[in-house]
Amino acid sequence: MSLLKPILRRPFATLASVELCLFGAAFILATSATVHPATAVLVAGGILYGALFGLSMFAMGLYARRQRAAFRGTALRAIAAITAGSAVLCVLALFCKESSPAFNALALSGAFSIAVIVLARYGFEHLIDETYFKRRVLVLGAGKLAAHIARLRRRADRRGFHIHGFVPFPGEVTPSDVAPLVDTGVELLGYCRAHRIEEVVVALDEKRGDLPLQALIDVRISGVPVMELIDFLERETATVRLDVVNPSWFIFASGFNQSTWRQLSQRTFDILMSSALLLAAAIPMFFVVAAIKLTEGRKAPLLYKQLRVGLEGRHFNVLKFRSMRTDAERFGAVWATKDDPRITSVGRFMRKTRIDELPQIFNVFVGDMSFVGPRPERPQFVEKFEEKIPYYRERHAVKPGITGWAQLCYAYGASEEDAFYKLQYDLYYIKRQSLVFDFLILLQTIEVVLWGKGR
Repeated sequence: MSLLKPILRRPFATLASVELCLFGAAFILATSATVHPATAVLVAGGILYGALFGLSMFAMGLYARRQRAAFRGTALRAIAAITAGSAVLCVLALFCKESSPAFNALALSGAFSIAVIVLARYGFEHLIDETYFKRRVLVLGAGKLAAHIARLRRRADRRGFHIHGFVPFPGEVTPSDVAPLVDTGVELLGYCRAHRIEEVVVALDEKRGDLPLQALIDVRISGVPVMELIDFLERETATVRLDVVNPSWFIFASGFNQSTWRQLSQRTFDILMSSALLLAAAIPMFFVVAAIKLTEGRKAPLLYKQLRVGLEGRHFNVLKFRSMRTDAERFGAVWATKDDPRITSVGRFMRKTRIDELPQIFNVFVGDMSFVGPRPERPQFVEKFEEKIPYYRERHAVKPGITGWAQLCYAYGASEEDAFYKLQYDLYYIKRQSLVFDFLILLQTIEVVLWGKGR
C-alpha cells in the first residue's frame, strides 16, 4: 500500500475498496441471473471484473488525490471508465468464448456497475463527512514556517489532515492566518492524549534551544508520529516544497533511488513498451502523415526536431509531428502558449489529443527519453532557469519523459513561475521514482489525454 501513497489518499483508498467490491457484486449478480456458472468461476470472475474496472476508474482519475471535478464530471468519468472496461471485456470474450460470460451478462453487469457507482459517488460526495478520514494534527510553531501549513488552501492538499491548532513559541512572529493558537501546557504527551492528536508536526522558526526534545521523545515513543515540516508538506502536497527545503535535506532525505536495478528495470520496460507502441501507433501515424500532406502540400515537413536537455544535461533532438507553421520560430525560441496562433489546424487537433507526441516513442526506444520523467526543456530556457530557480539542475538526474508527475498535477504553463512550480512536482517524482509509480502515472495519463487537461 505504501507504493500507492504518492497517488492515493485515505478517503479515496477507502472508496476504491468499496467500489471494487461493488463491481464484483454487480458482475456476480448479473452473471448468476443470466448464465448460472459454477460458484468458483463466478467468484473468480467477480474478482477479475472488479480489478479491471478498478484500474479503468483509476485511469480516469477517479481515485486521484488531485481530482476536483464536480459530481457531474465525476459521473461522466465513471460512465466512461465502465464503458471502456466493458469494451475490453467484450474483446476478451471474443477470444475466450468457452470460459467468458455471455455478452448479455456483460451488458447487464455494465448497467449494474454504472448504477451502483453513481450512487456510491453521490453518497461519498454528499453523505460522507471527510473529517472521518483526516488525521488530527498539532503543529509545534506558529511563525513563518508554520504559516506554510496554514496557507494550504486547496481541498486536495487538506484531504489527509485536520489542524487541531498551532502552538506558539517565544520569539516567533505569528502571521494573522495562523490559527487557531493553542497552549499545550507543560505536558505535551498528556495534551495529545486528551485531544486525540494523531500527529505532531515540528515547524519552529528557530529550533536551537527551543525544541522540547524530551517531550517529543515521549510523544513519539507513545506511538504518535512526529514529522518535520518539509516531510509533512511533501506528503500532503505531493511536491518537494522549494520554499522550505535546504541543501542538507537533499543529502540526508530517503529516496532518490538510482540503483542499477532501477535503471535496468526502467530501460527494459521502455524498450518493450516502445516496441509494442510503435507497432500499435503505425496506423494513427499514417493518418497524421496523410493529414499534414493534404492540408499543407506534399513537400510539407512532417517532423519537427528540437534540441532539448536530457539526462545529466546532455542535449538531444526531441521528435514531434509538426504542429506549427514552418516559420514559427523565425524570430527565435519562445514559449508555446495555450492558444498559440502559430499552430496549424491539423496541429491543433494533434496537440489536443497528444498525437503530436507519438514520434517521441522513437526517442524512448533509442534511450534519449523514458516514458515517465520530467518534460525536457530547451537549452535556452534551462540556462535561464538554472540561474534563477534553486535546484533546477537536479531535475536532470533522471531521463526526461513523455509524461510525468508534473504533467498530471499541474495545469498548462509557459512561464518562469510555472517552471518553478513544476520543478517541485518533478523533484517529488525523482525522490519517489519506481516502476510501480511509473505505471500509475502512465495509467492516469489516459485521463489527461481523454479530458484535455494540461499540455
